[in-house]
Amino acid sequence: MAKRDRQRLVRLLPYLGRDRKRLLLTLVLLIPVAGAAAVQPLLVGQAISALRQEPVLAWLEPMSLSGQLRTLVLLLLVAVLIRLGLQGLQSFNVQAVGQRLTARIRNDLFAHAMDLSLRFHDRTPVGKLLTRLTSDVDALAEVFGSGAVGLLADLVTLLVIAGTMIAIEPRLGVLLLAVQLPVTLTMLWLQKRYRKANYRVREELSQLNADLQENLQGLEVVQMFRRESHNSARFSRTADAYRSAVNGTIFYDSSISALIEWVSLGAISLVLALGGWMVTAGAMGLGTLTTFILYSQRLFDPLRQLAERFTQIQGGLTAVERIGELLEEPIEIQELPLNQRSAAAIRTGSEMSSAGEVVFENVSFAYRADDPILTDLSFRIAPGEHVALVGPTGSGKTTIIRLLCRLYEPQQGRILLDGVDIRELPIPTLRQRLGVVLQDTFLFSGNVADNLRLDGSVSDAELEPLLDRLPAALLPGRRAADPAGAPVPTRSRGAPARRH
Repeated sequence: MAKRDRQRLVRLLPYLGRDRKRLLLTLVLLIPVAGAAAVQPLLVGQAISALRQEPVLAWLEPMSLSGQLRTLVLLLLVAVLIRLGLQGLQSFNVQAVGQRLTARIRNDLFAHAMDLSLRFHDRTPVGKLLTRLTSDVDALAEVFGSGAVGLLADLVTLLVIAGTMIAIEPRLGVLLLAVQLPVTLTMLWLQKRYRKANYRVREELSQLNADLQENLQGLEVVQMFRRESHNSARFSRTADAYRSAVNGTIFYDSSISALIEWVSLGAISLVLALGGWMVTAGAMGLGTLTTFILYSQRLFDPLRQLAERFTQIQGGLTAVERIGELLEEPIEIQELPLNQRSAAAIRTGSEMSSAGEVVFENVSFAYRADDPILTDLSFRIAPGEHVALVGPTGSGKTTIIRLLCRLYEPQQGRILLDGVDIRELPIPTLRQRLGVVLQDTFLFSGNVADNLRLDGSVSDAELEPLLDRLPAALLPGRRAADPAGAPVPTRSRGAPARRH
């Protein structure tokens, strides 16, 4: 695992801090579950040894044959019940912790995405962000829920079975373990390739979601300019690229599974051949051979599951990488330390409410370095003064409002609000004291009342006069006593209303 992967995984540890008790219980249960799984083949082998009058465990020798069989069957039943019960409890705890982890990470990702400047969102398609907030987070939950803890469980089971085999018959035990070494090395080699292929899958899925979101959001433009066939062909190419990437992961995944199946069959055949010769020669009993055949099957079960979990883990590491890239994206809009004047303005609010002076001092701004929008712009708007900004499209009128609201940061110069640099004001305070009427219509899902309130604490009684002024067509099904019950219309008058 690369150093950067370890750093990103360590960064996720605080998210698990609230579930320490559940995690500790899950880890403690690993040993009894592995022990219950390892003892079952031994009990079956002892039953066969008892039937053939071969040597059995010392504590079984004083019993009669029927007593030995009853005891072994009862112990086998108890082992199965213990294993199933503990596995169920373990699985529930792991899945519960995984879902909590998912919710916490998704909340932090969403909050971080909301804090990123519009410059970042301008260059990042919405579909790609949605993939990281949904698919990548789900992959991380899956790798934790059935991958990481399951990996530890498989390793413990493997060690317990290996130790039991060597204790019963060292020669066959060492032989079976020696077979696993090249298999494990080959599996790790294939997993590295799978990791690269899986990263490509995530990237292609992001592009697929981005294309889908853009076409659905811009459906009116697509239909108006007759781009259905062109956009369909483009989307088909994106879908083909995604399918090709998925085929790459399928190849490595199936190669690992096929390798383990062939090696496990070969190992069982080897045990049958050598064990049969040892039974014929009288060097080993049939019960012991049966035990080893069952162990050889169970020895490769953890390895099969390890292969599957490694596949999940590689996908999870890819998700961690992509989630980490988003969390590591720097917050461009930062607040400067407060000075006495700005702190007093925030504390009392009197200066802001009674004045309203806006000053731009030598402000320069460009969305792209090679295309400046504003160059050394300076002006002053006195309190109470009405000013109109006039100019052709692209001259920077909207950009000035965006800079004043700190949706973007100027490359040079500063902006003052009542003599206070807006970078020194907390962003919520600044934007609360600015009233903006948007040029484009945008409606959130919900009802009309919610869209009128936005972040304001306005009662239904205060909203009632506003709703009475709206055309009845915009408020289908509205009840007079329930202004919040009017659903948001799919279209507003004049311009299309975009919805989320």
